[in-house]
Amino acid sequence: MEPFHTNNGTLFMIEQWMERFPGLVAGFSSKNGGVSKPPFMSLNTGYHVGDDPNDVKRNREIIASMIGFPLDAWVGAEQTHGANIVNASRFHMGKGAGEYSTSVKDTDGFYTNEPGLLLTLCFADCVPVYFLAPETGKIGIAHAGWKGTVEGIGPQMVKGWKAEGIPLSKIYAVIGPSICEKCYIVDDYVLSFVKKRLEHVEKKPYNQISEGQYSLDLKEMNRLLLIECGIPGENIEISNYCSSCESETFYSHRRDRGKTGRMMGFIGWRKGAERGSN
Repeated sequence: MEPFHTNNGTLFMIEQWMERFPGLVAGFSSKNGGVSKPPFMSLNTGYHVGDDPNDVKRNREIIASMIGFPLDAWVGAEQTHGANIVNASRFHMGKGAGEYSTSVKDTDGFYTNEPGLLLTLCFADCVPVYFLAPETGKIGIAHAGWKGTVEGIGPQMVKGWKAEGIPLSKIYAVIGPSICEKCYIVDDYVLSFVKKRLEHVEKKPYNQISEGQYSLDLKEMNRLLLIECGIPGENIEISNYCSSCESETFYSHRRDRGKTGRMMGFIGWRKGAERGSN
């Protein structure tokens, strides 16, 4: 079952989580409903892609209004396709929200159980991985491109939570809209890292399609790595949305040849939300 649902074509929300935990906000933006001009039409949320920063800020304000989370409560990152994860707190509120220069440096993952703080990361083919541990109120989000995936950013999030005493059986994950295996073709260089990371996994998420060319299912790879580190398979959901296939809905770095906008993945507890329940 598709975990992301939209009522307006602008935002795609993880409705099952939000219905079960009324104080939770979790979702993913589309490319539609903003003010950016070509080639960033129209809801670009990335400051770093060459778009007018005033338009980017206005787009973020549009999202903020729709989800009821003010921009000064957001935290954003200078994403580097690595595996660094930050435990976000009130100290981080507003960083990277209204301008890129204040972003949390060299970070591709956030987690928190702080109410009133929205964790945000930008995407345009890479895999957004959302995390939730309902009994403790812990939430997280990771940006998993192929580099972050092979470096194990998802398992690192899980291991950190486990070290804080959260049982693996109580951690849930949703893998969001991102490039599908039909659209994501990699070479021998990339595959060498993938093979090394998956040497203990029986069913591989890639297939050779020609000499030195392979289709890679990056969503499935992230799922397999989460299972390998101890998350029950039934605790993981995967979106069927492909950022590359669905050109009317999402930006795609590959499809758009690098000149494109960014969607935003976000998750947060509203102020006063009751957490730590099921």
